[in-house]
Amino acid sequence: MAVKDYYKVSGDSIERTHQSCPRCGEGVFLAEHKDRRTCGKCGYTEFKK
Repeated sequence: MAVKDYYKVSGDSIERTHQSCPRCGEGVFLAEHKDRRTCGKCGYTEFKK
């Protein structure tokens, strides 16, 4: 997945399409899996319900 896939540009505003990691901060995104979201940098995992 390319960096352009993590943002959606509409007019003059930019919207993030993926959640940011709460430990690493803005700019580090969580990977979307079938049953969880994970950070590749610190290993933070969030399970979907």
